[in-house]
Amino acid sequence: MPSDQSTWLIVVPNNGDAEGLHSEITSKLAQQSRTSHSSVSELEIPAFKTGTLDSLITLSEELPKQDAFFTSTVAKAVDTLRNLLNNDPAKLAQHIQVNQRSIDDYILKGWRWNEGRYGVQRSLRETVDVLNKEMASIDNMMKSKLNNYNLVKGSLVQMQRKRMGNLSVRSLVDVVSKEDMIQDSEYMQTCLVAVPKTLTKEWNARYERLTTMVVPRSSSPIASDDEYTLFSVVIFKKMHDAFVQSCRENKFIVRDFVYSEEQIDKQREELETAEVTEKELWTELLRVSRTNFSESFQILVHLKVLRLFVESVLRYGLPVNYLGLVIKPDPKSTKKTLSVLTNHFKYLAPRSGRSGKRQGGGTEDFIGEYQSLMEQEFFDFVLYEVPWIVY
Repeated sequence: MPSDQSTWLIVVPNNGDAEGLHSEITSKLAQQSRTSHSSVSELEIPAFKTGTLDSLITLSEELPKQDAFFTSTVAKAVDTLRNLLNNDPAKLAQHIQVNQRSIDDYILKGWRWNEGRYGVQRSLRETVDVLNKEMASIDNMMKSKLNNYNLVKGSLVQMQRKRMGNLSVRSLVDVVSKEDMIQDSEYMQTCLVAVPKTLTKEWNARYERLTTMVVPRSSSPIASDDEYTLFSVVIFKKMHDAFVQSCRENKFIVRDFVYSEEQIDKQREELETAEVTEKELWTELLRVSRTNFSESFQILVHLKVLRLFVESVLRYGLPVNYLGLVIKPDPKSTKKTLSVLTNHFKYLAPRSGRSGKRQGGGTEDFIGEYQSLMEQEFFDFVLYEVPWIVY
Protein backbone atom coordinates (compact mmCIF):
# COMPACT_ATOMS: atom_id res chain seq x y z
CA MET A 1 0.00 0.00 0.00
CA PRO A 2 1.58 3.31 -1.03
CA SER A 3 1.95 5.87 1.73
CA ASP A 4 -0.76 8.45 2.34
CA GLN A 5 2.04 10.92 3.09
CA SER A 6 3.65 10.90 -0.33
CA THR A 7 3.06 11.98 -3.92
CA TRP A 8 2.77 9.10 -6.37
CA LEU A 9 4.61 9.02 -9.69
CA ILE A 10 2.94 6.55 -12.06
CA VAL A 11 3.85 5.29 -15.53
CA VAL A 12 1.79 3.20 -17.97
CA PRO A 13 2.17 2.36 -21.68
CA ASN A 14 0.98 5.08 -24.04
CA ASN A 15 -2.17 4.10 -25.89
CA GLY A 16 -2.21 7.36 -27.81
CA ASP A 17 -4.48 9.51 -25.62
CA ALA A 18 -2.46 11.26 -22.92
CA GLU A 19 -4.96 14.06 -22.36
CA GLY A 20 -7.83 11.60 -22.29
CA LEU A 21 -6.09 9.44 -19.68
CA HIS A 22 -5.42 12.45 -17.47
CA SER A 23 -9.03 13.63 -17.72
CA GLU A 24 -10.43 10.16 -17.11
CA ILE A 25 -8.34 9.51 -14.02
CA THR A 26 -9.11 12.97 -12.66
CA SER A 27 -12.83 12.40 -13.17
CA LYS A 28 -12.84 8.97 -11.55
CA LEU A 29 -10.91 10.21 -8.52
CA ALA A 30 -13.31 13.13 -8.16
CA GLN A 31 -16.28 10.75 -8.24
CA GLN A 32 -14.88 8.49 -5.55
CA SER A 33 -15.51 11.03 -2.81
CA ARG A 34 -17.31 14.34 -2.58
CA THR A 35 -15.37 15.40 0.50
CA SER A 36 -11.81 14.58 -0.55
CA HIS A 37 -9.70 15.66 -3.47
CA SER A 38 -6.62 14.13 -5.07
CA SER A 39 -4.50 16.29 -7.35
CA VAL A 40 -3.57 14.81 -10.73
CA SER A 41 -1.22 16.11 -13.40
CA GLU A 42 0.74 14.77 -16.33
CA LEU A 43 4.34 13.65 -15.92
CA GLU A 44 6.73 13.88 -18.84
CA ILE A 45 8.70 10.68 -19.37
CA PRO A 46 11.74 11.32 -21.62
CA ALA A 47 12.70 8.92 -24.37
CA PHE A 48 16.00 7.75 -22.89
CA LYS A 49 18.38 5.41 -24.62
CA THR A 50 17.39 1.99 -23.31
CA GLY A 51 20.72 0.20 -23.68
CA THR A 52 20.91 -3.56 -23.22
CA LEU A 53 18.61 -5.71 -21.14
CA ASP A 54 21.49 -6.63 -18.84
CA SER A 55 22.29 -2.95 -18.21
CA LEU A 56 18.64 -2.27 -17.38
CA ILE A 57 18.56 -5.17 -14.94
CA THR A 58 21.78 -3.95 -13.29
CA LEU A 59 20.32 -0.46 -12.92
CA SER A 60 17.10 -1.89 -11.54
CA GLU A 61 19.13 -3.57 -8.80
CA GLU A 62 21.27 -0.50 -8.04
CA LEU A 63 18.75 2.32 -8.22
CA PRO A 64 16.86 1.48 -5.00
CA LYS A 65 20.09 2.03 -3.05
CA GLN A 66 20.66 5.36 -4.78
CA ASP A 67 17.05 6.30 -4.14
CA ALA A 68 17.51 5.65 -0.42
CA PHE A 69 20.70 7.75 -0.34
CA PHE A 70 19.09 10.61 -2.27
CA THR A 71 16.03 10.56 -0.02
CA SER A 72 18.26 10.60 3.06
CA THR A 73 20.22 13.57 1.74
CA VAL A 74 17.02 15.53 1.15
CA ALA A 75 15.80 14.62 4.64
CA LYS A 76 19.07 15.80 6.21
CA ALA A 77 18.74 19.16 4.49
CA VAL A 78 15.20 19.46 5.87
CA ASP A 79 16.34 18.49 9.37
CA THR A 80 19.12 21.07 9.25
CA LEU A 81 16.67 23.78 8.23
CA ARG A 82 14.23 22.64 10.91
CA ASN A 83 16.91 22.89 13.61
CA LEU A 84 18.17 26.27 12.39
CA LEU A 85 14.64 27.67 12.40
CA ASN A 86 13.71 26.20 15.81
CA ASN A 87 11.11 23.94 14.22
CA ASP A 88 8.93 26.90 13.22
CA PRO A 89 6.50 25.57 10.55
CA ALA A 90 5.83 29.00 9.02
CA LYS A 91 9.52 29.82 8.64
CA LEU A 92 10.32 26.31 7.43
CA ALA A 93 7.70 26.59 4.68
CA GLN A 94 9.45 29.73 3.41
CA HIS A 95 12.71 27.81 2.95
CA ILE A 96 11.44 24.40 1.81
CA GLN A 97 11.07 25.47 -1.79
CA VAL A 98 12.30 24.31 -5.18
CA ASN A 99 13.48 27.13 -7.42
CA GLN A 100 11.38 29.61 -5.41
CA ARG A 101 8.29 27.42 -5.85
CA SER A 102 6.44 25.16 -3.45
CA ILE A 103 7.09 21.44 -3.74
CA ASP A 104 3.56 20.83 -5.02
CA ASP A 105 3.96 23.48 -7.70
CA TYR A 106 7.26 21.97 -8.79
CA ILE A 107 5.91 18.44 -9.14
CA LEU A 108 2.28 19.00 -10.05
CA LYS A 109 2.46 22.03 -12.36
CA GLY A 110 4.19 20.98 -15.54
CA TRP A 111 7.25 19.07 -14.32
CA ARG A 112 9.80 18.59 -17.10
CA TRP A 113 13.06 16.68 -17.33
CA ASN A 114 16.02 19.11 -17.18
CA GLU A 115 17.67 18.35 -20.49
CA GLY A 116 20.11 21.21 -20.05
CA ARG A 117 21.74 19.38 -17.14
CA TYR A 118 20.85 15.78 -17.90
CA GLY A 119 20.68 15.43 -21.67
CA VAL A 120 18.73 12.41 -22.84
CA GLN A 121 21.42 11.69 -25.44
CA ARG A 122 23.49 10.23 -22.60
CA SER A 123 23.19 6.60 -21.67
CA LEU A 124 21.15 5.74 -18.59
CA ARG A 125 24.36 4.75 -16.77
CA GLU A 126 25.97 8.13 -17.52
CA THR A 127 22.88 9.97 -16.31
CA VAL A 128 22.79 7.97 -13.08
CA ASP A 129 26.49 8.68 -12.54
CA VAL A 130 25.92 12.42 -13.03
CA LEU A 131 23.02 12.40 -10.56
CA ASN A 132 25.08 10.44 -8.03
CA LYS A 133 28.04 12.79 -8.37
CA GLU A 134 25.86 15.86 -7.82
CA MET A 135 24.08 14.37 -4.81
CA ALA A 136 27.34 13.17 -3.24
CA SER A 137 28.77 16.67 -3.65
CA ILE A 138 25.73 18.17 -1.92
CA ASP A 139 25.95 15.62 0.89
CA ASN A 140 29.65 16.29 1.46
CA MET A 141 29.13 20.05 1.42
CA MET A 142 26.30 19.80 3.94
CA LYS A 143 28.40 17.62 6.23
CA SER A 144 31.31 20.08 6.10
CA LYS A 145 29.17 23.20 6.65
CA LEU A 146 27.16 21.56 9.42
CA ASN A 147 30.28 20.29 11.17
CA ASN A 148 31.90 23.75 11.10
CA TYR A 149 28.75 25.34 12.46
CA ASN A 150 28.31 22.74 15.20
CA LEU A 151 31.90 23.23 16.40
CA VAL A 152 31.44 26.98 16.74
CA LYS A 153 27.95 26.60 18.20
CA GLY A 154 29.22 24.08 20.75
CA SER A 155 32.03 26.41 21.80
CA LEU A 156 29.59 29.31 22.13
CA VAL A 157 27.14 27.24 24.16
CA GLN A 158 29.94 26.22 26.49
CA MET A 159 30.93 29.87 26.98
CA GLN A 160 27.33 30.89 27.56
CA ARG A 161 26.79 28.12 30.09
CA LYS A 162 29.63 29.52 32.13
CA ARG A 163 27.66 32.76 32.35
CA MET A 164 24.48 30.96 33.35
CA GLY A 165 23.50 28.67 36.16
CA ASN A 166 23.63 29.49 39.84
CA LEU A 167 26.49 31.16 41.70
CA SER A 168 28.06 27.83 42.62
CA VAL A 169 28.94 27.06 38.99
CA ARG A 170 28.62 30.10 36.75
CA SER A 171 31.45 32.35 35.65
CA LEU A 172 32.12 35.17 38.08
CA VAL A 173 33.66 37.49 35.48
CA ASP A 174 30.57 39.72 35.36
CA VAL A 175 29.77 39.28 39.05
CA VAL A 176 32.96 40.22 40.91
CA SER A 177 34.53 43.65 40.62
CA LYS A 178 38.03 44.84 41.41
CA GLU A 179 36.81 46.42 44.65
CA ASP A 180 35.66 43.02 45.95
CA MET A 181 39.16 41.58 45.93
CA ILE A 182 42.40 42.24 47.86
CA GLN A 183 45.11 42.95 45.32
CA ASP A 184 48.87 42.36 45.63
CA SER A 185 48.97 41.36 49.29
CA GLU A 186 51.90 39.22 50.37
CA TYR A 187 50.03 37.51 53.20
CA MET A 188 46.29 37.82 52.69
CA GLN A 189 43.82 36.93 49.97
CA THR A 190 40.11 37.16 49.25
CA CYS A 191 38.14 33.92 48.97
CA LEU A 192 34.78 33.77 47.23
CA VAL A 193 32.31 31.34 48.77
CA ALA A 194 28.91 30.29 47.36
CA VAL A 195 26.66 29.61 50.34
CA PRO A 196 23.28 27.89 49.97
CA LYS A 197 20.56 30.29 51.05
CA THR A 198 19.36 27.79 53.61
CA LEU A 199 22.80 27.98 55.29
CA THR A 200 23.30 31.75 55.21
CA LYS A 201 22.74 32.18 58.95
CA GLU A 202 25.11 29.31 59.66
CA TRP A 203 27.76 30.91 57.45
CA ASN A 204 27.52 34.26 59.21
CA ALA A 205 27.78 32.55 62.57
CA ARG A 206 30.63 30.18 61.75
CA TYR A 207 32.86 31.52 58.94
CA GLU A 208 35.34 33.18 61.37
CA ARG A 209 35.92 29.82 63.07
CA LEU A 210 36.10 27.57 60.00
CA THR A 211 39.89 27.73 60.39
CA THR A 212 42.46 29.93 62.04
CA MET A 213 43.60 33.21 60.53
CA VAL A 214 40.26 34.24 59.07
CA VAL A 215 39.96 38.03 59.27
CA PRO A 216 37.07 38.87 61.63
CA ARG A 217 34.04 40.62 60.16
CA SER A 218 35.55 40.35 56.65
CA SER A 219 32.60 38.46 55.12
CA SER A 220 30.57 40.53 52.69
CA PRO A 221 27.77 39.49 50.29
CA ILE A 222 28.56 40.23 46.62
CA ALA A 223 25.64 38.70 44.74
CA SER A 224 22.64 36.46 45.25
CA ASP A 225 20.34 34.23 43.18
CA ASP A 226 17.50 31.86 43.95
CA GLU A 227 19.80 29.21 45.40
CA TYR A 228 23.05 30.78 46.59
CA THR A 229 24.60 33.92 48.00
CA LEU A 230 28.17 34.71 47.03
CA PHE A 231 30.28 35.98 49.92
CA SER A 232 33.79 37.36 49.94
CA VAL A 233 35.96 36.64 52.97
CA VAL A 234 39.58 37.53 53.74
CA ILE A 235 41.99 34.87 55.02
CA PHE A 236 45.72 34.42 55.32
CA LYS A 237 47.14 32.70 52.25
CA LYS A 238 48.83 29.91 54.12
CA MET A 239 45.44 28.76 55.48
CA HIS A 240 43.82 28.53 52.04
CA ASP A 241 43.78 24.73 51.72
CA ALA A 242 42.51 24.21 55.25
CA PHE A 243 39.83 26.83 54.72
CA VAL A 244 38.65 25.19 51.48
CA GLN A 245 38.47 21.79 53.19
CA SER A 246 36.51 23.16 56.12
CA CYS A 247 34.07 24.91 53.79
CA ARG A 248 33.54 21.69 51.86
CA GLU A 249 32.72 19.83 55.07
CA ASN A 250 30.10 22.47 55.88
CA LYS A 251 28.59 22.50 52.35
CA PHE A 252 30.03 25.91 51.51
CA ILE A 253 31.49 26.08 47.99
CA VAL A 254 34.75 27.99 47.54
CA ARG A 255 34.95 29.36 44.00
CA ASP A 256 38.32 29.25 42.28
CA PHE A 257 38.66 32.79 40.98
CA VAL A 258 41.57 35.12 40.37
CA TYR A 259 40.71 38.66 39.40
CA SER A 260 42.53 39.75 36.24
CA GLU A 261 41.35 42.59 34.07
CA GLU A 262 43.29 41.19 31.14
CA GLN A 263 41.67 37.78 31.55
CA ILE A 264 38.23 39.33 31.93
CA ASP A 265 38.69 41.39 28.76
CA LYS A 266 39.95 38.31 26.93
CA GLN A 267 36.94 36.22 27.94
CA ARG A 268 34.54 38.95 26.93
CA GLU A 269 36.29 39.35 23.58
CA GLU A 270 36.22 35.58 22.97
CA LEU A 271 32.49 35.46 23.72
CA GLU A 272 31.75 38.38 21.41
CA THR A 273 33.83 36.81 18.64
CA ALA A 274 32.11 33.47 19.10
CA GLU A 275 28.67 35.11 18.96
CA VAL A 276 29.52 36.97 15.75
CA THR A 277 31.07 33.88 14.15
CA GLU A 278 28.12 31.69 15.13
CA LYS A 279 25.67 34.16 13.62
CA GLU A 280 27.67 34.37 10.39
CA LEU A 281 27.90 30.58 10.10
CA TRP A 282 24.19 30.24 10.97
CA THR A 283 23.30 32.59 8.12
CA GLU A 284 25.62 30.78 5.72
CA LEU A 285 24.32 27.35 6.72
CA LEU A 286 20.73 28.51 6.33
CA ARG A 287 21.47 29.79 2.82
CA VAL A 288 23.36 26.64 1.82
CA SER A 289 20.70 24.34 3.30
CA ARG A 290 17.94 26.14 1.44
CA THR A 291 19.88 25.96 -1.84
CA ASN A 292 20.91 22.36 -1.31
CA PHE A 293 17.37 21.30 -0.46
CA SER A 294 16.16 22.75 -3.74
CA GLU A 295 18.97 21.08 -5.68
CA SER A 296 18.78 17.72 -3.91
CA PHE A 297 15.00 17.52 -4.23
CA GLN A 298 15.22 18.10 -7.97
CA ILE A 299 17.90 15.42 -8.28
CA LEU A 300 15.73 13.02 -6.27
CA VAL A 301 12.73 13.54 -8.54
CA HIS A 302 14.90 13.08 -11.62
CA LEU A 303 16.15 9.78 -10.20
CA LYS A 304 12.58 8.69 -9.49
CA VAL A 305 11.62 9.41 -13.10
CA LEU A 306 14.65 7.50 -14.34
CA ARG A 307 13.61 4.55 -12.15
CA LEU A 308 10.11 4.75 -13.61
CA PHE A 309 11.59 4.51 -17.10
CA VAL A 310 13.87 1.57 -16.30
CA GLU A 311 11.12 -0.44 -14.63
CA SER A 312 8.65 0.41 -17.40
CA VAL A 313 10.99 -0.96 -20.08
CA LEU A 314 11.56 -4.11 -18.05
CA ARG A 315 7.88 -4.53 -17.43
CA TYR A 316 6.22 -3.42 -20.66
CA GLY A 317 9.06 -3.81 -23.16
CA LEU A 318 9.67 -1.88 -26.36
CA PRO A 319 8.95 0.40 -28.10
CA VAL A 320 9.64 3.11 -25.56
CA ASN A 321 6.37 5.03 -25.40
CA TYR A 322 5.03 5.71 -21.92
CA LEU A 323 2.67 8.08 -20.15
CA GLY A 324 3.28 9.44 -16.68
CA LEU A 325 0.96 10.79 -14.02
CA VAL A 326 1.64 12.66 -10.79
CA ILE A 327 -0.99 12.04 -8.14
CA LYS A 328 -1.11 13.69 -4.75
CA PRO A 329 -3.70 11.57 -2.90
CA ASP A 330 -5.96 12.92 -0.24
CA PRO A 331 -4.80 11.17 2.95
CA LYS A 332 -8.42 10.50 3.89
CA SER A 333 -9.06 8.46 0.75
CA THR A 334 -5.74 6.83 -0.13
CA LYS A 335 -7.24 3.33 -0.33
CA LYS A 336 -10.02 4.53 -2.60
CA THR A 337 -7.50 6.33 -4.83
CA LEU A 338 -5.40 3.19 -5.15
CA SER A 339 -8.52 1.16 -5.87
CA VAL A 340 -9.52 3.50 -8.70
CA LEU A 341 -6.07 3.23 -10.25
CA THR A 342 -5.92 -0.54 -9.82
CA ASN A 343 -9.31 -1.04 -11.48
CA HIS A 344 -8.59 1.40 -14.28
CA PHE A 345 -5.26 -0.16 -15.23
CA LYS A 346 -6.15 -3.81 -14.71
CA TYR A 347 -6.04 -4.25 -18.48
CA LEU A 348 -2.26 -4.00 -18.17
CA ALA A 349 -2.00 -7.23 -16.19
CA PRO A 350 -0.92 -9.33 -19.21
CA ARG A 351 1.94 -6.87 -19.87
CA SER A 352 2.88 -6.09 -16.29
CA GLY A 353 4.35 -9.49 -15.52
CA ARG A 354 1.52 -10.90 -13.44
CA SER A 355 0.35 -12.89 -16.41
CA GLY A 356 2.66 -15.50 -17.84
CA LYS A 357 1.53 -14.65 -21.40
CA ARG A 358 1.89 -11.66 -23.62
CA GLN A 359 -1.21 -10.02 -24.98
CA GLY A 360 -2.11 -11.67 -28.23
CA GLY A 361 0.65 -14.25 -28.07
CA GLY A 362 1.49 -17.58 -26.55
CA THR A 363 5.11 -16.91 -25.61
CA GLU A 364 6.07 -16.39 -22.03
CA ASP A 365 6.56 -12.74 -21.12
CA PHE A 366 10.25 -12.04 -20.60
CA ILE A 367 9.50 -10.05 -17.46
CA GLY A 368 8.54 -13.21 -15.63
CA GLU A 369 12.19 -14.20 -15.69
CA TYR A 370 13.08 -11.08 -13.73
CA GLN A 371 10.08 -10.98 -11.43
CA SER A 372 12.34 -11.02 -8.35
CA LEU A 373 13.69 -7.60 -9.34
CA MET A 374 10.31 -5.97 -8.98
CA GLU A 375 9.12 -4.44 -5.75
CA GLN A 376 7.40 -6.75 -3.31
CA GLU A 377 4.21 -4.73 -3.63
CA PHE A 378 3.33 -5.09 -7.28
CA PHE A 379 0.79 -3.14 -9.35
CA ASP A 380 -0.12 -3.33 -13.01
CA PHE A 381 1.26 0.21 -13.34
CA VAL A 382 4.74 1.36 -12.28
CA LEU A 383 4.62 3.48 -9.14
CA TYR A 384 7.25 5.27 -7.06
CA GLU A 385 6.67 7.69 -4.21
CA VAL A 386 8.06 11.10 -3.32
CA PRO A 387 7.68 11.54 0.48
CA TRP A 388 6.00 14.71 1.67
CA ILE A 389 7.92 17.22 3.76
CA VAL A 390 6.18 17.54 7.13
CA TYR A 391 6.37 21.09 8.51
